[in-house]
Amino acid sequence: MKNKEVAAILYHMAELLELKGENRFKVIAFSKAARALEGMNEDVEAVAARGALESIPGVGKAIATKVAEYLQTGGIGSYNELLSSIPAGLTELLQVPGLGPKTVMLLSEKLGVSDLDGLEEAAKKHQIRRLPRMGATSEARILRSLERYRKRSSRIPMGVAQPLVEQIVAYLDGIEGLDHVTPAGSFRRGRETVGDIDILATSTRPADVIASFVKMPLVDDILVKGPTKASVIVKETIQVDLRIVDHRSYGTILQYFTGSKEHNVKLRGIALQKGYSLSEYSLTHLASGEEQYFEREDDLYAKLGMQYIPPELREDEGEIEAALRGEIPSLLETSDILGDLHVHSSWSDGRGGIIEMAAAAKARGYSYIALCDHSPSVGIAGGLSPKRLLEKIEAVHRANETLDGITVLAGTEVDIKADGSLDYPNSLLSECDIVVAAIHMAQDQKAREINGRLMRAIENEHVDIIAHPTGRIIGKRDPYDVDMQAVLEAAAEAGTIMEVNAHPSRLDLSGRWCRAAKGLGVKVAINSDAHSPEGLDVMPFGVLTARRGWLEKGDVVNTLPLEDLMGLFR
Repeated sequence: MKNKEVAAILYHMAELLELKGENRFKVIAFSKAARALEGMNEDVEAVAARGALESIPGVGKAIATKVAEYLQTGGIGSYNELLSSIPAGLTELLQVPGLGPKTVMLLSEKLGVSDLDGLEEAAKKHQIRRLPRMGATSEARILRSLERYRKRSSRIPMGVAQPLVEQIVAYLDGIEGLDHVTPAGSFRRGRETVGDIDILATSTRPADVIASFVKMPLVDDILVKGPTKASVIVKETIQVDLRIVDHRSYGTILQYFTGSKEHNVKLRGIALQKGYSLSEYSLTHLASGEEQYFEREDDLYAKLGMQYIPPELREDEGEIEAALRGEIPSLLETSDILGDLHVHSSWSDGRGGIIEMAAAAKARGYSYIALCDHSPSVGIAGGLSPKRLLEKIEAVHRANETLDGITVLAGTEVDIKADGSLDYPNSLLSECDIVVAAIHMAQDQKAREINGRLMRAIENEHVDIIAHPTGRIIGKRDPYDVDMQAVLEAAAEAGTIMEVNAHPSRLDLSGRWCRAAKGLGVKVAINSDAHSPEGLDVMPFGVLTARRGWLEKGDVVNTLPLEDLMGLFR
C-alpha cells in the first residue's frame, strides 16, 4: 500500500513550499491531503483505479493529478523541481529534530545559515538566541538536536537494540490498561542492525499509556506526543516510536509494520489476485466491499491461503512463494541448542576457569562446552604454546572426572597463518577433542590468498569448524576479500562445519550465507565465542541469524547429543 509513501512526499512538498514562502493556503492544502492519505483504510492505488482520487477529503484536482503521476511513474515532476530549487543544505536542516520550515527560513534569512555547519556555528556564537521567538533555551535545544542528529548512525546494532527494547517493553508491561505490546520493524525481523525502534500496543486507555511512555527514565527528548502515538529519543540518538492501535486490527497492523517494504508489496499483490485489497487495518473484499479484521497475523496469512511466515523471513526472498506451497521450514529455536563449541577460558584471554565456564554452561541448560583457547600466534590474547595446550587438555580431563551433567571438550582455536599453515602441527591437533580454525592476522590479503588459507584449513583432516569465516566486525571492519561461495563449496566437499559466531558484533556467517550453506549441505555450528561466563548469553543472537538463513534444527551440529556430535567429528 503506497498511502504512506505518497503522504510522506506531500508532507515534504508542504515543507518545501513553506521554505519558499508560498501561499500558506497552498501549504495547508498539501498537509491536509497528506493527513487524509495517511489515515485512509483503503489502498490509494485501488481508489485511483476507479478514478476516485478527488473523493478523498482534501485532495483536489491539482493534488490528485500529482498522486496519479506518482502511482503511474514512481515520481512527481513538480516535487523534483521543488527539490532542485532549494539548496540541499536547507532541506537537510529540516531533518534536525525541532527545526520546522519557519525556523529554517528564519535562520537562513537572518543569519545566512544554509547547512549543518552553519547552524552549529551560529548556535555556538550565540547568534540564534538574539532572533525573534528564540532565546537561550531554544538555542541550546537546537544545538543539542544537531549533535544528536550528527551522532546518530542510520542503523543501530542489534546488540544495542535488544537490551534497550527489553527494558522499554518491561516498563510498558507495568502500565495499567495496556494489553498487547510487540516490537516491530527490522528489529522483529532480526536484522543485524535496525533503524528506529517501532513498538505496537493495544490499550483501553491510550492517553494514559502515552503519558507514561514519554516519562520513561530513559527518555532524553520528546519528538511527538499525540493521543495514540509518541516518538522519543533515548540513549541520546535512538528514536523509539510507540503506536497504540485498534485491537481488532492488531494482526494486520503488526504484519504491516514488521514486513520489509518488498514483502508487504508482494503480499498485497497476492491479496489482489485473490480478490482483496490489503491495508494495514483490514482485508477488504473488492466485490462486496466487506472488511475483515484480524487480531492475529496467523489468521491473516491463513486467509490468503498461506502458511504463517516467521518475522525473520519477511524480506521477499522467496518466503511468500514457499508459504503458498506450504514449504516454510520449521526454524531453529534457542532451546534446540545443547552446547557451545567455541568458548575461551582463563588459560588464554578468557575470564573464567574450566570449572567456572562449565558451571555457567550447565546453568544455561547445556550438556557440553568446548574450551577453544587461542594458539601462540595470537600473542596479544595469551595464545598457548604447544606445551601449555597439552597441560590444558590434561586439566580438562581431570575436571571432567569431577563434573556432573556437563562435559567439557578440550579444544583449540588454532590460527590460520598468513601462508595458510596452521599454528599447531597435526600431531598436536590430533590430541584435541575439537579443532576450530580461524584467521586473525594478515586480514587485508587479496581474495586469492584468503581463499587459499581458508581452503587449506577446511581440507585439513583435524579441523572441525571454521570460526567467524568472513572476519567482519559489524560497523567497524568489512569482511575479508573472500569468495565465500567457493569457500562453502569446499566445506561441502570436505564435510567441514562453518560457524555462526553469535556475538552481535560479528554474526558471522550472516543469514545470507547461512542459507547458501544450507543449500550446499554444509552443517553449521552456532557458538558464542564467549570470553567469560556471561558471554555465553549471546547465543540467541546467533540463533536469530540462523533463522534468517532458514536454518532448521538438523542444519546445526550443536543441537546433537554429545555422542552423536563426537561421531560426526570422527
